[in-house]
Amino acid sequence: MSQNYVTFKKFPDATEARAQQQFLIDNGIECIFINTSPAMGSAMAGELSREYEIQLHPESFEQAGVLYLKQAESMMADLPEDYYLLDFSDDELQEVILKHDEWSEFDYLLARKLLADRGKDIDESLIKALRKQRIEDLAKPEQDQTAWIAFGYLAALIGGFFGVITGYVLWSSQKTLPNGQVVYTYNAKDRMHGKNILILGCIMIPVIIAIKFLIME
Repeated sequence: MSQNYVTFKKFPDATEARAQQQFLIDNGIECIFINTSPAMGSAMAGELSREYEIQLHPESFEQAGVLYLKQAESMMADLPEDYYLLDFSDDELQEVILKHDEWSEFDYLLARKLLADRGKDIDESLIKALRKQRIEDLAKPEQDQTAWIAFGYLAALIGGFFGVITGYVLWSSQKTLPNGQVVYTYNAKDRMHGKNILILGCIMIPVIIAIKFLIME
């Protein structure tokens, strides 16, 4: 992740991501395009493994959100008659509003409009409270990494490169919350194990290589 930038949106298509980057730049929002596709993608995964990000400064998140809302409002008049959100139940539409970060701005606005058209009131204070709770829940570290920790130590001990990778991921992995805040993915205890696995792996790889050379001689 680039310094002072965090993930704002993710895309499976590079052309779409580039277009969104240009849209933001044209409207005065500084951002960057990042190819986060796996470096060693498998042939079987193909395009399904592709992923691209638009990253912003955290303080630009709100400005970008307002910009997307205005864009979505202008698209309302061209809504197709078979648009999938039209078949959503009231509860499903409310979930779209609550999980705003998982949906496009257009879907968010449309969900609000559809509920209003159905005579359903939207409690803004409740939505804000639920979103705050949702961010707190998303900020919590991932639990129970016992299996990955055990695998990491084993792989590191036998000089496996995957031990180093596992350790590095456990130690340094981060996630970006809907409000732009960046937090560590795993708790402090698991991250310490990750650091230990990383160090152990870095020590064992050259040791194992040296042993193999000695055996071959």
